[in-house]
Amino acid sequence: MAELTEIDRAYIHKKFMSEESNLRENMALSKIDIRAAINETDTWIEDNQASFNQALPITARTNLTARQKVLLFMYVANRRWEVI
Repeated sequence: MAELTEIDRAYIHKKFMSEESNLRENMALSKIDIRAAINETDTWIEDNQASFNQALPITARTNLTARQKVLLFMYVANRRWEVI
C-alpha cells in the first residue's frame, strides 16, 4: 500500500486537530509539529508493514487480506490505549 497522499494527510491533520480541540486536552505541539508527526507516522507504517506481516501467525499471514490485517492492528491498538 502506498503512503498517503498530501490530501489524505491534510484531512487527518484537520480531523486530529478538531478532535483534540473538542477534548480540551493541552497539547504542547504546534500545527506544524502535528503535521510532521502525521507524516512520519505514515512513513513508519509504510516502512514497517512487512515486519508486522511477518509477526503474524502463518495462517493469519496467508489468509487475511491486507485490509483485514490493518483492521486487526487497529482493533488491538485501540483496545490497548482505548483511543477510539
